[in-house]
Amino acid sequence: MKYRRLGSTGLDVSVIGIGTWQFGGEWGREYTQAEADAILDKGHELGINLIDTAECYGDHLSERLIGDYLSRRNREDWVIATKFGHHFHDLFTRTDSFDAAGVVAQLDASLKALRIEYIDLYQFHSGPDAAFDNDELWTALDKQIEAGKIRFLGTSIGSNDNLHQTEASTRVGSRAIQVVYNRLDRMPEERVFPSCEKQNLGVLARVPLASGYLSGKYKPGAVFAGNDVRHRHDAEATRQKLEEVERIRKEEVPEGVDMASWALAWCLKHPAVTTVIPGCKDPAQVESNARAAELVSEPHPQDSRVNQ
Repeated sequence: MKYRRLGSTGLDVSVIGIGTWQFGGEWGREYTQAEADAILDKGHELGINLIDTAECYGDHLSERLIGDYLSRRNREDWVIATKFGHHFHDLFTRTDSFDAAGVVAQLDASLKALRIEYIDLYQFHSGPDAAFDNDELWTALDKQIEAGKIRFLGTSIGSNDNLHQTEASTRVGSRAIQVVYNRLDRMPEERVFPSCEKQNLGVLARVPLASGYLSGKYKPGAVFAGNDVRHRHDAEATRQKLEEVERIRKEEVPEGVDMASWALAWCLKHPAVTTVIPGCKDPAQVESNARAAELVSEPHPQDSRVNQ
């Protein structure tokens, strides 16, 4: 595994993280504690140290599965990133909640669910600019840092071209940007990444496999179950993406290289990107994701250490 420094936080994070939206039940299945444990144990075995979750992956459900796991492991082995700003009501149903008092309550609920005393990276979760520009929110969060409940703040931008929130990061004390970035969606390269590099912000690339389309497992015409978030994607847009994936597989992926590993490594080669946070349904996918680190050989400006 390789590690990079997350912006100005001083945290060294594995270039492959573990995204855990799937633990909330919106990716076609529900998870038992034993299944979540197996995924996280495999990650630890392979040198992964970053877990990304959110308050609304289920009603703190993903956080509870992670928290149960952490209660039986060494918490210091992990960098825990979670998010705030939404209340989960039912599958695919949320309401925004970015007022200062509500966010502090969400923080306390996340700490309880995760069974930890502090969160390493607490991220503003895909909220509107009006909510982001509320100084009371950031003042309240600064007080939580002083209280030892949060180490660093971050922003998960909803639009992958949200330059407003990215540019304001230094002003509000946000040290990292989480953004959709993958071979099918390169928009952040135009404006967001240059701003991140200028401000020394860490970058967490989410959806690096384009909702699994870049795994190479799906062909044009693939149908997803009703409890899978991909069932809600526009059918024609999905077909076009999968046709593009077929072209990429034939023209860009080297012979004998797993497409998912290639797609993750492709993201990691950009100088602004610190880490990718793909979801994974089982330990085998964690292992497949981790192999991407072997495909990243060029020096990177954020490289910090290598775990042999």
